[in-house]
Amino acid sequence: MRRWNGWGDEAHHYHVSATLNTLLTSLIGPASPPRDVTLAEVAATVPDSRLPAHRLITADPATRVRHARGQSFPDLVATRSGQFGAFPDGVAFPQSSDDVSSLISYAREHDVRLIPYGGGTSVAGHINPGPGAAPVLTVNLSRLNRLMLLDDREQLATFGAGVAGPDLEAQLRARGYTLGHFPQSFELSTLGGWIATRSSGQQSLGFGRIEQLFAGGRVESPAGRLDLPTFPASAAGPDLRELVLGSEGRMGIITEAAVRIRPVPSVDTFHAVFFPTWEQAHTATRAIVQTRVPLSMLRLSTPTETMTNLALAGQQRLIGLLERGLSLRKIGAEKCMLLIGLMGSKKQVKLSRDVALEIARQHGGVHLGPLLGRMWQKGRFRAPYLRNELWERGYAVDTVETATTWRNLPTLLAGLEDSLHHALDEQGERVHVFSHLSHTYPTGSSIYTIYVFRLGADADATLRRWELLKTAASSAIVRHGGTISHQHGVGVDHAPYLEAEKGPLGMAAIRNLTTTFDPAGLMNPGKLVVP
Repeated sequence: MRRWNGWGDEAHHYHVSATLNTLLTSLIGPASPPRDVTLAEVAATVPDSRLPAHRLITADPATRVRHARGQSFPDLVATRSGQFGAFPDGVAFPQSSDDVSSLISYAREHDVRLIPYGGGTSVAGHINPGPGAAPVLTVNLSRLNRLMLLDDREQLATFGAGVAGPDLEAQLRARGYTLGHFPQSFELSTLGGWIATRSSGQQSLGFGRIEQLFAGGRVESPAGRLDLPTFPASAAGPDLRELVLGSEGRMGIITEAAVRIRPVPSVDTFHAVFFPTWEQAHTATRAIVQTRVPLSMLRLSTPTETMTNLALAGQQRLIGLLERGLSLRKIGAEKCMLLIGLMGSKKQVKLSRDVALEIARQHGGVHLGPLLGRMWQKGRFRAPYLRNELWERGYAVDTVETATTWRNLPTLLAGLEDSLHHALDEQGERVHVFSHLSHTYPTGSSIYTIYVFRLGADADATLRRWELLKTAASSAIVRHGGTISHQHGVGVDHAPYLEAEKGPLGMAAIRNLTTTFDPAGLMNPGKLVVP
């Protein structure tokens, strides 16, 4: 069963190695486990629903608790402490576009606010009900999950937008196809959620971001139904798909989505390369991606992240052999690991591998084959489970991500990490910070930064520490010229920083669009743009 107060399935755990526990104790100090509330305790605090009865809506308290929060750090604090603040008044489970349309009509009639809910994996506050006098209805789209059409000739597949990643891939692979969109939240997140937040999968270098994969579909809005045809290309004015991509439920609810698929590649593999220094690794990665040689992924870890990931691996004998082998090649404490993803036919993969590895070799890289790549691939979706385990040991972990040009990347990375290192100085707390380049482009790269700190004495103290860290990191991103979000969307947490990127006129245009589709302001208020 899915956890109600953390990530993933209750039966799955991330074993924290003794090496990592010792490392965290030395870096940020010993920690004490908190006392968490139970689902029954929280359900007992849920107020009576304010919604009129409807055949698709349940007001069950436990169901409302499970739909009240996503997976942001404030959401974790809320679910572990019981300090939710607000709950939806009910949860609806539509089974078709017509059902969604009827729920929107119901919301108009009764002045109800609607929150679309896909997999509940938002890390930016997209699905949280806010305070207010109007009742709130969360619309769970999980029953809109079937493959509606697969066209072999066009290589297009149309799904209900509530289909989760594993179910989508299973239905495609049964026919010999794949979408290839694998965000870290893949196991729980949905196709509609990917579109609504402009998601980027781990292998987007090869398969493309969701905006390249989204071909068309259907949106139900308070102003009516919007059908998006699946043209291969069009010069007929602005592309309306772009209004839906990143719209975060403010313009309506995505109910159907057509996506561009491809045959399952015969080879899908990952290779590890180690570099002596960050400068060599960073330069090699840029050189590789700018050749535009077909690859599925380039993922480069800083020295601190490389060290942390090796501690996380927990296989001391294997890591010891690796360290000794690298030291013979004069690669020591400042080493950086680059994972290179390759996919296609055997011939295509060999050609791409040879080009990438030759560039890596020219910059001091040492290729260690596919073993570490296979280990990463096997556990690629396990990382979010680590947050559950660290919390129960008294540690908190969260992430920030951004993107910028290659020229600006060193300045932004240094400023971002420095802001996090010092954000809790006044509290006398240390922060462990490490980063990787998770998505690379010929013109620049994303930066994905993880930070670990100790929980406070209570929920308020913990949340205050996170607020200091999040504010410091977000301010550094804006100050040093990065985007406030490369792949996590805007939601509530990033909304205060959006105008710095879009400008006043851009923000006015976004607000006008939401008003066009949602004149009464019923759809997911407070997200993406604030009143």
